[in-house]
Amino acid sequence: MKHRLSILLLLVSYAAITCGQIVFPSPNQVEMKKGKLTLRKNIPMYTADTTAFYVSLLRSEVLRNSSVKWQSNASTAHICWMNDPSLPPEGYKISINPKQMTITASGERGFIYAVQTLRQWVSGPAGKLTFACADITDSPSMQWRCFMLDSGRQYQRVSTIKKYIDMASLLKMNYFHWHLTEGLGWRIEIKRYPRLAQIGGSVGKAEEQHGFYTQEEIREVISYASQRNITIVPEIDMPGHAEAALSAHSELGCFGLPVEVPQHGFTQNIFCAGKDEVLTFLKNVLDEVCELFPSPYIHLGGDEAPKGNWNKCEDCQKRIAALNLKDSHDLQLWFSAQMANHLKQKGRKAIFWGDVVYQDGYPLPDNTVIQWWNYRGHKDLALRNALKHNYPVICSSNYYTYLNFPLTPWRGYAKERTFDLKDLYLNNPSNKACNEKNPLILGMSCALWTDDVVTERMIDQRLFPRIIGLAEQMWYQGEPLDFTRFYEHVLQKKEWFEQQGYEFGPALKSEVPQDYKWD
Repeated sequence: MKHRLSILLLLVSYAAITCGQIVFPSPNQVEMKKGKLTLRKNIPMYTADTTAFYVSLLRSEVLRNSSVKWQSNASTAHICWMNDPSLPPEGYKISINPKQMTITASGERGFIYAVQTLRQWVSGPAGKLTFACADITDSPSMQWRCFMLDSGRQYQRVSTIKKYIDMASLLKMNYFHWHLTEGLGWRIEIKRYPRLAQIGGSVGKAEEQHGFYTQEEIREVISYASQRNITIVPEIDMPGHAEAALSAHSELGCFGLPVEVPQHGFTQNIFCAGKDEVLTFLKNVLDEVCELFPSPYIHLGGDEAPKGNWNKCEDCQKRIAALNLKDSHDLQLWFSAQMANHLKQKGRKAIFWGDVVYQDGYPLPDNTVIQWWNYRGHKDLALRNALKHNYPVICSSNYYTYLNFPLTPWRGYAKERTFDLKDLYLNNPSNKACNEKNPLILGMSCALWTDDVVTERMIDQRLFPRIIGLAEQMWYQGEPLDFTRFYEHVLQKKEWFEQQGYEFGPALKSEVPQDYKWD
């Protein structure tokens, strides 16, 4: 075993010498050239906008706060920012020769991604920064590249949310799906209904399960993300996963009774679809959500909503009869359509989990987007049904984009709910679906659910290094490297990511020690 490890380390060292700079996700075109550009203190720089965030990001993360001397002429600068409207909105070019670096994009998004590439390209200490000479041309493969964090089951500090927004931008993702409501916690302040957060934010019993985000904190996070080309998509789950909300407002349930909050899984206690006042309440909540979040997309959940209470509820049964609906699943579709239409009036699109399209029924409006997730339970049923009905689709199959699934069994995760970097790199159903190039498939999302009390200190080792493989699939347009070579590059970059504050866990099942503790 030690002999194999020595050979692998030698291969990695060789890769570092022969493969040039390694960047994740890989740029689409890199033409290495002879020489290097060395920048010392007081760097001459040219840009049309010295106040742009991407300039300050370059200075803090690449130039390491070296001083800058602004130039009025591009020819006298060592770093030049140039606009080219012909480039794709998220594309960029970097041209480095021994005398000058030119960064070209059509706008802020491309410039941000150019900086994220340069963060991995630069070498040397502050005061003597070195860039290998090259021409880089880059743009994404998918329009939707997303990371989802579950703050419903576990509450994370605002600083932690920002850490993973930084991570998403570094890996050139452009959406951050923020799961804000769950049976174990309602995390978003709603001014009209303060009990939702005050009571619903404190129903959990485990570590890091109490708390909510004020609207001021949410605006701060949205602004922070926007600077980094991240759109935050909030999720307000309905009608299921509602136990925290029902703890604060029991009248929103079918029978108006106090509910028990499950520490694992979910219960029959969901929002009542038969009461007009429940729909009004939830629309009022969405009004405040839309006032807070500028995102064109609002996620309305819709998964794992058992209908036992609806089947017994007089109000729900009256609604089914009055609307001539087929059953309680049809009632959920009608309920979902009411909420989606409310968002449509505000110019927003509604995202639903794939559960809503397992069966045909009441039609959803044309602002509907389906997020396919349950490959483990239903294979690609939701994907195919959504495409059949011309709904746009986000691919986030639990095999293999759910990064809460560990590499080896842990707590509620049995062997069949495990996977490693090689599994996702070679066999990710979401990536295979995106490679169909169906225009209705928007792209891919990966997720960190916090089931079984995944606290803040546990997050990094679940994400890294597997999320690097997913980011590569979301961004890179070229022919994928074979896995062995890709993994060598990951190992080569491990120290760099850890210097950025992201701790690696094991990459392969074969690497996990028998006594490894995921918590």
